[in-house]
Amino acid sequence: MLRSLWTAATGMAAQQTNIDVISNNLSNVNTTAFKKSRAEFQDLLYQTIRPAGVTNNMGAQYPTPIEIGHGTRLAATTKSFAQGEIVQTNNTFDVVIQGDGFFQVQLPNGEMAYTRDGSLKMDGSGNLVTSDGYFIEPQVTIPSEATQIVIRENGEIMVGVSGNNELEMVGTLRLTRFANPAGLESIGKNLYRETEATGEPVEGTAGFDGYGTIGQGMLESSNVKVVEEMINLIASQRAYEINAKAITSSDEMLKLANDLKR
Repeated sequence: MLRSLWTAATGMAAQQTNIDVISNNLSNVNTTAFKKSRAEFQDLLYQTIRPAGVTNNMGAQYPTPIEIGHGTRLAATTKSFAQGEIVQTNNTFDVVIQGDGFFQVQLPNGEMAYTRDGSLKMDGSGNLVTSDGYFIEPQVTIPSEATQIVIRENGEIMVGVSGNNELEMVGTLRLTRFANPAGLESIGKNLYRETEATGEPVEGTAGFDGYGTIGQGMLESSNVKVVEEMINLIASQRAYEINAKAITSSDEMLKLANDLKR
């Protein structure tokens, strides 16, 4: 019975973690380009009392084993990079990646980070930056005399100035892909950092070689589905309750066993 107490406790801990992950998904339902996560679990080691295939003293072979598991544990939290819905904003510097790829962002310490959040801004020097003021890489500077700004599907940024009918290219939004984007490390502020599991970042041009295209005046919304998360939340809550019930039942059985000596 003590084993059942610990086994059920692992179930409660696992469901608590599951609810933590679901809560994070729900709290970011309105976060631009947020990618939902899913908790994945594995069963723990088993105590094998009798292996399968053993022959008994009558010469018959047992077709199935007798083994008792010891609960569950968290194996991974996997992020889904499925495309979120595209929302039109009509803001000049709002851009969306339709397909694969990440924008490159230079952090203040010189490291490179990656994001799908295209809610770009222009700082006081005309540089394109994130909402936190981090430079988009390669860096793009918009001339102060620009009267028209067009961001093409391939990432080219064209500006027009008064008195000149021709648009002039001032920079390009480049995209980066990874062999295993699920290995990216989330560092907050809608940013990711490469790890050994992602493989080397591969830079390319939007719209070519499998990279997504870029749309201006639009943003990618979170890929969290509220109804789906609520169902997962209810299922996880019920699983937590049933594990708590298993602990209560085991405790009552242990109490009955202790009372036998009276």
